[in-house]
Amino acid sequence: MPQLVPAPTRIPVPGGKTIDEYVGHVTTGTPEVSVAHMVAPGGWTEPAQTPEFDEITVVLRGVVRVDHDGGVLDVGAGQAVITRAGERVRYSTPAGDGAEYLAVCLPAFAPDLANRED
Repeated sequence: MPQLVPAPTRIPVPGGKTIDEYVGHVTTGTPEVSVAHMVAPGGWTEPAQTPEFDEITVVLRGVVRVDHDGGVLDVGAGQAVITRAGERVRYSTPAGDGAEYLAVCLPAFAPDLANRED
């Protein structure tokens, strides 16, 4: 039977970024996949991580920067990037208006699976 998700759950994070989870551990108890809408201000950055999940990022507005061991990739509006489990990555937004994007994680995002660096 279809399951309506009437509204996302806001996941609190520091740095001015908002995460609204539609599907995942918190909102629907789904461990296989998570789908979240993110809005990050210009100049936002998070620690490097080596996650245990694949992540598909679809940029709706602005630019999301992905630092990885092979260099830097800027992903603009209308583009997407796939990062694979076990890859060391760091997400940020260059200075400016920030970015709005969707993130799909397989399996679902969980803080203990992100393996963020301090």
